[in-house]
Amino acid sequence: MNRAFIYSYQTFVSFATYEDVTNRDSRVFEANEDLTEDEINNYLEQASQRILTQIRNSSWWREYQRKLAQIIDPNLLPVVNPDYILARTQEFIDLNVYFALYEYVYPSIADFGNPDSAEIAKIKFYKDSYNLLFDEVIEAGDWYDFSENGTIHTADKMAAFGNRVRVRLEQNY
Repeated sequence: MNRAFIYSYQTFVSFATYEDVTNRDSRVFEANEDLTEDEINNYLEQASQRILTQIRNSSWWREYQRKLAQIIDPNLLPVVNPDYILARTQEFIDLNVYFALYEYVYPSIADFGNPDSAEIAKIKFYKDSYNLLFDEVIEAGDWYDFSENGTIHTADKMAAFGNRVRVRLEQNY
């Protein structure tokens, strides 16, 4: 269990908290007093699950599982277990906040009739920030404990980005 994340008893709930969201963008709450802590926490929970699903659907995860467990069928890929995310915890908190802001919080208050509204600009900003950070985290590949031993070793890192080499074996008859 990664203590940097939010758990309810032993069950993972979210990467981030309401406080993480208010620290990132307090003005959204000053201008929209109807947004409640419970509502934001629900958004964060949904966003956390969506992030885990996006990781599972990434080519990095598929390639890692293909190399690690010889899983070729994408329907058989295991889920990403947040308990094994041992590094880059701040990046996962940021991903969670960005995703919740652009996918749930700002769309709930945005004036979509006005394409120049500040909320529409914030949706784009947080979506772009999320995509850049997500790509960076996936490309790094140094945050997941595939061996499930509580540490990240060199063998756990960047397995999907190794060079493939074909070798022709000569057969002597």
